[in-house]
Amino acid sequence: MTKPTDVLHYLDIGALGLLIRNRSVSSREVTQALLDRIAALDGDLHAYALVLADAARAQADAADSEIAAGGWRGPLHGVPIAVKDLFDVEGVPTRAGMRLRSQPVATRDATVVRRLRDAGAVLVGKPELTEGAYSDHHPSVIPPRNPWHADYWPGISSSGSGVAVAAGMAYGSLASDTGGSIRWPSAANGLTGLKPTWGRVSRHGAAELAASLDHVGTMARSAIDAGILLDAIAGADPDDPTASPMPVPDDTSGAGIAGWRIGVDAAWNRDGVDAGTRAVLAGALATFAALGAEIVDVRFPDVAQAVADWVPQCAVEAAVAHRDRYPRMQADYGTVLAAVIETGKALSGTDYQAILLRRAAFRGRVDRVLASVDVLLTPVQPFAPLTLAQIRTLGTQPDLIAGLQRYTCPFNMSGHPTLTLPGGFTDDGMPVGLQLVAPRWREDALVRAGAAFQARTSWHRRHPER
Repeated sequence: MTKPTDVLHYLDIGALGLLIRNRSVSSREVTQALLDRIAALDGDLHAYALVLADAARAQADAADSEIAAGGWRGPLHGVPIAVKDLFDVEGVPTRAGMRLRSQPVATRDATVVRRLRDAGAVLVGKPELTEGAYSDHHPSVIPPRNPWHADYWPGISSSGSGVAVAAGMAYGSLASDTGGSIRWPSAANGLTGLKPTWGRVSRHGAAELAASLDHVGTMARSAIDAGILLDAIAGADPDDPTASPMPVPDDTSGAGIAGWRIGVDAAWNRDGVDAGTRAVLAGALATFAALGAEIVDVRFPDVAQAVADWVPQCAVEAAVAHRDRYPRMQADYGTVLAAVIETGKALSGTDYQAILLRRAAFRGRVDRVLASVDVLLTPVQPFAPLTLAQIRTLGTQPDLIAGLQRYTCPFNMSGHPTLTLPGGFTDDGMPVGLQLVAPRWREDALVRAGAAFQARTSWHRRHPER
């Protein structure tokens, strides 16, 4: 006889939360089933740096007791969620993809982790990431594997989060994005990823890569789920003065997009973009038009300088973030992260100031374009999903690197919110993503547009055969 927990691991957060609230299934049953699935699959997929099995079971039991007593907290109550291993979780180390010989245990939760607990979520584990959340894994780490096909790239640096959610080993994950680290793994693993406006979510208790580029966001299997997670963690924080005091709109209350203006820069979405990706974008535009949206031509500012400036901007801030450990603990660092820190230390103050001025001007130009539309549609990357063999050649192919960064890094430089959605599949069965961008502070518009798109399509309902 089939148990309820045998068919739950790919449910949406909202649907699962309702079952738990109605006590059709217990949080303990769901959590144990998920832990069993992690035990069965993660030896091959390597998504998790740390599984918090005992703590998760205890949290699930507490959720069941509260719900039975009428104390339901909301849609995340009793739902197992992963937390990328750069957020502090009290009582365990925060390794941030690094393998330092001295890694103290966190003495308190990151603000976003505390808010997840306040929402009643069960913290099932901490997914793996690239070293320091930059572009490569520490030499001693086995990188996560794409659950759709092991020969393909799972994205960086939130790759563990992407693999865990795509393979049904978490219902969603907290993640971060400095240059594309929510969007690339979301696209590569067929997920929905929400990178909020910089400042929408507190960074207190999160290991820094580059403070002014780091965006704390969410990864899930639908736009509504990504919005549910964002609603739980967003908002002002006395421990992080850069977290905005602006009101947080309900990111899950949308009701269609008839009459909305969907911006498209046809040349930017076409030039240098492969045929398969263009077909996915065309399909998305047809869907939005069928939903009653107006497709509006826009001219997006040239991004070449912003993309070129992203590396030195990130490098300077990474050097600041690691100044207490590097070069004192240089022997513990991998070569890629060490190289970016050295690049940051070598940049002159005048060159860095020029970057800041160009960045401010670029942000203003993006603001003006987005003021004329509700959302902008772009690729996540201009080519088909990358194989691991192609990724290994990145160091010798600057054009490939620039292409990968072309549609992601500019929105870290500008701080605008983005939503990544699955929009199709290649002939080889690999997911292809698309990106929506909104004016600053309009994450609700992204979730509403994404939910409308996903109500008409089923790309987000497909899962790897595991």
